[in-house]
Amino acid sequence: MAFIKNLSQIELTPHPKTPGVRIGYILSKEESPTLSLIVLELSPKVEVPIHTHDVQVDSIFVLEGRGEVYLNGEWKEVKAGDVVVILPGEEHALRAKEEGIRCYIAHGPAFW
Repeated sequence: MAFIKNLSQIELTPHPKTPGVRIGYILSKEESPTLSLIVLELSPKVEVPIHTHDVQVDSIFVLEGRGEVYLNGEWKEVKAGDVVVILPGEEHALRAKEEGIRCYIAHGPAFW
């Protein structure tokens, strides 16, 4: 079933594991096993720890703010308009700068 959602309509709720992070579901794994889409918002100076995904490609589209992503063993700055692609098994993390960061994230196959 095709649909249109405006990002302003996505309800953000506390992340189940990481304090200071809010998550909003656009397309969940229950709706589509092949792709999940979320909005992720980190409060200022909050970090999602270094982790990997066994099978998911993780694509991060920075919508607002500034932060850093951990890729290939080092932290790199990201800002609104940047796109980050992480392949399965690659270590990665995300942390917000002083103003926080808001991202659109796609996982394929679905993760959330």
